Amino acid sequence: MEIAPCPEQVPAGMVCVPGGPFVRGTEAEHVCYQGENVRAHTKWGPPATVWMSSYFVDTTEVTHGAYQACVQAGKCTKGGPAYNDYDRPTQPITGISWFQAAAFCAAAGKHLPTEAEYEKAARGPDGDDTPFGKGMPTCEQAIVRIEAGRSCGTPKLPPNPEKGRTLEVGSRPAGRYGAFDLVGNAEEWVSDWFVVDLATCGADCVGTDPKGPCAGMDTCEGHPLKMVKGGSWYWDASHAMGWHRRPHVPSNSPYHHFGFRCAASLAEGAALVSP
Repeated sequence: MEIAPCPEQVPAGMVCVPGGPFVRGTEAEHVCYQGENVRAHTKWGPPATVWMSSYFVDTTEVTHGAYQACVQAGKCTKGGPAYNDYDRPTQPITGISWFQAAAFCAAAGKHLPTEAEYEKAARGPDGDDTPFGKGMPTCEQAIVRIEAGRSCGTPKLPPNPEKGRTLEVGSRPAGRYGAFDLVGNAEEWVSDWFVVDLATCGADCVGTDPKGPCAGMDTCEGHPLKMVKGGSWYWDASHAMGWHRRPHVPSNSPYHHFGFRCAASLAEGAALVSP
């Protein structure tokens, strides 16, 4: 099939991910201790080759400052971290619902990335695990839990300093395609409804530009959970893999520190750079 290449003009604050095939999912063994994945018996594959159109993705996670500016402009509803030490302007916004994340992206002329869009940006075309290649990321590459503590050993302000915190976006080097923090820092909402594995998802998760069940719409009968990707400061590096998946209720109740970034099709991106 013919895939349009990345254009010369790229929207501000975004990078272009060139279209073509990529390996989605993995055969890797992974023991996940996140409660949602234990209860849902989540699987990480089977691997499949998926075709993607070229698209744009935000260079960084949406920041606390950017989200609050959207609230002040009347385009987003109030939301944000429920705990202290997560509200620096350039920390990723966390603690919002899937609906709030989707609304922010829509207000910006973009969309929440699909799981496939997120995974291609994080893994590249050849089945790598992270934006940096195969294997688990190091603390020099991603903000994860290590022996010294969460957040690569960076404590949160009291109380509970041992729980760590997100770091300012871009605190680690950009990976493939020039995007930051696609693994580690904050786990990020994607548009797809959760299915236990890619085989169960079937045709909705393969082919060209798959969007998952019900094309990721606001409701999807039989699918109560949305998904987040990318691992975080709270979990060890085995969770900070481009193929890692985690389900959660879209209302984000009970509350979790999930963030997000936006994506844009070539058409959406063209509108963003038009004079």
